[in-house]
Amino acid sequence: MALQRFEADYIIETANNPHKAAEVMAGEQSSGTFAKVPGETPELKARAAARVESVEVIAEADLPSLPGAARYDNAPIKTARVTLSWPIDNIGPSLPNLVATVAGNLFELRDFSGLRLLDMRLPEAFASAYLGPRFGVAGTRKLTGVTKGPLIGSIVKPSVGFSPEETANLVQTLCEADIDFIKDDELQADGPTCPFNDRVRAVMATINRHADRTGKKVMFAFNLTGDLDQMRRRHDVVVEHGGTCVMASLNSVGLVGMIELGRHTALPIHAHRNGWGYLTRHPMLGWSYVAWQKLWRLAGADHMHVNGLQSKFSESDDSVIASAKTCLTPMFDAKPCIAMPVFSSAQTALQAPATCAGLGSADLMVAAGGGIMAHPDGPAAGVSSLRRAYEASIDGISLQEAARDHPALARSLMGQAA
Repeated sequence: MALQRFEADYIIETANNPHKAAEVMAGEQSSGTFAKVPGETPELKARAAARVESVEVIAEADLPSLPGAARYDNAPIKTARVTLSWPIDNIGPSLPNLVATVAGNLFELRDFSGLRLLDMRLPEAFASAYLGPRFGVAGTRKLTGVTKGPLIGSIVKPSVGFSPEETANLVQTLCEADIDFIKDDELQADGPTCPFNDRVRAVMATINRHADRTGKKVMFAFNLTGDLDQMRRRHDVVVEHGGTCVMASLNSVGLVGMIELGRHTALPIHAHRNGWGYLTRHPMLGWSYVAWQKLWRLAGADHMHVNGLQSKFSESDDSVIASAKTCLTPMFDAKPCIAMPVFSSAQTALQAPATCAGLGSADLMVAAGGGIMAHPDGPAAGVSSLRRAYEASIDGISLQEAARDHPALARSLMGQAA
């Protein structure tokens, strides 16, 4: 790929000739339209048109995956991998306009009964235009004091309903359990029963007292999701009270919201992907996480949720691991933009071996709610069992062997087996 162009890979399903369908995509998303217009000269096309770099037919289908597509005289439906490229001069290094280009008026085109964005490759100009993660793995480890191994974390549960004082009481319990990280649930915002500022004051007073006593400052991700001014004000409240992390819901605040939060923040941004399913659940529609997460890393996300193995959601374990690996894969030579993958959703000690083996790295965060809070011997045993499970998995020791001299892990495995 020439440095002045950016590329996107797709999988398409069409009853049109796949090469012609790819040309439709290229025209729609650059200089062309449904009819030839006088201004689209050969010179303009050479300068601004998208280019079809490759088309690889990989399968045929009997029925269309999605409704509303043209059939072209009962022609066979073909599935193909397509790569398009664009001159960066069309848009400049702009993330919002990148999205409009690679994922704009494509998904609804009648030529396609399926279309999914798989990946993107961006020139270094994007790295210069955006800050990327300010903290990432190294900065998060420095703030938490966890120099090796996964960060063991939990979520405030019940998700909503606690007052600031009740939230702080739970945080105290988790701090005493030797937790590394705690987060607001994405549903906890700034309602009258638990105002954001009051929650920050109460929680940070607890965390700061614990840090003064033990030397360990637990990281708490406060959900500041809101409009731009609200997020800036809430961020500043967290900083004022000695907090070390903020959280935002990506699909709620949008790309511009995350870009502006990234420019304002003095703290790591814990990026929650709630709502991700509507962008990806159908295999022939929407986005691959491999492509999608690159936007948010460039915008400034330091931690990226990737789901978890054997979770309550529909995603396969292979997809979860691929998502986590891509967060740790450098985007540019000069600016890797590495973000820490966060495994969550029904995570317990049982998933530790497969998580470690699949990811091949200890640079991860585990956010376990019931896996910690529901341990039969209490949250401290829950944290201890999860930590020991990951330590053993990294060292190549089976959970059963590790549990022989670790009662908390043994009890956890017994409970999960039941």
